[in-house]
Amino acid sequence: MKEKELLNELDVKIIIERLCQELIEHHDNFNNTVIVGLQPRGTLLKNRILENLSKKRKDIRSGNIDISFYRDDLRRREKPIIPNVMDMDLTVEGKEVVLVDDVLYTGRSVRSAIDALMTFGRPKSVELLVLIDRKFSRDLPIQANYIGKRIDVLEKQKVMVEWNEISGKDRIVMSNFR
Repeated sequence: MKEKELLNELDVKIIIERLCQELIEHHDNFNNTVIVGLQPRGTLLKNRILENLSKKRKDIRSGNIDISFYRDDLRRREKPIIPNVMDMDLTVEGKEVVLVDDVLYTGRSVRSAIDALMTFGRPKSVELLVLIDRKFSRDLPIQANYIGKRIDVLEKQKVMVEWNEISGKDRIVMSNFR
């Protein structure tokens, strides 16, 4: 299998709209909520969510968090990790935080994000929003509160979220590792 499209541009748009509606149902006016994207790819989804929510709610606080130095494989890599510029100029102390990432796979990135998040205060709660949940692949007991689409994927397969800003169109594809 070279590549199989799982979701097209319209599917992605509909899923994001539904996720936004779920956020509104749970967070109402977002007065005590902070939406945080995991860099790099979770920030693209976070931006889409904020764009959609801004039509219905104003002044939602948000940031982007870099997990580079919180990863548990930091010292196992041959190439050094080059961190992103962190865009997190707010505190999460006592806030309801929604972490946003594109694909939930092993749970290790989310664990790293929670560690990094604690640098900015102690949140009241932390929820997870993901576009794609790869079922049956967790290394850690982490699950999402808001899920765009759950998919069954073999360990040897890769799920990629393509964003218009990077590849020219929004879609989700699956391929085999090479």
